[in-house]
Amino acid sequence: MRRASGRRAKHARRPRRALPALRRPHLSKEHARLVRVAARARRRAYAPYSQFPVGAAVLASDGTVYAGCNVENASYGLALCAERVAIHTAVANGRRRLISVAVVGPAGITLTPCGACRQVMEEFGVQTVILTSPRGAPTVVALPALLPSPFPPMATRGRHAGL
Repeated sequence: MRRASGRRAKHARRPRRALPALRRPHLSKEHARLVRVAARARRRAYAPYSQFPVGAAVLASDGTVYAGCNVENASYGLALCAERVAIHTAVANGRRRLISVAVVGPAGITLTPCGACRQVMEEFGVQTVILTSPRGAPTVVALPALLPSPFPPMATRGRHAGL
């Protein structure tokens, strides 16, 4: 509000608008469930070296959900990402068609799956990736946006391709 003199009145305030970055996108019930399962799995992460606990959950085509957490090792190359633990658990339980993966990392960190996890997601048909942190706003991303040029599955490469 301005006075006739053109100066702003001391008592007038503009109404506050919510910042777009703070709005939580609406998640489907399935995706919200995946985020909850991934958050619980994050609490079981074994991350004594990086102090970077991550949890993941994967939704199979039959509706079952499998959880995973990152597991570190003193030999860093032997560490396992939460996403691959969840996917490999689903595969070990006979699931080959996967739909979505939710990944929950530490607060205040922009989290994206590593290249190896992205390729494993592609191998088993994951289409949607939900990225979030505790009490953070989730980001829903299509896997092709994260992995635009994946290695093709073996069945489409032909015999001994690339050898």
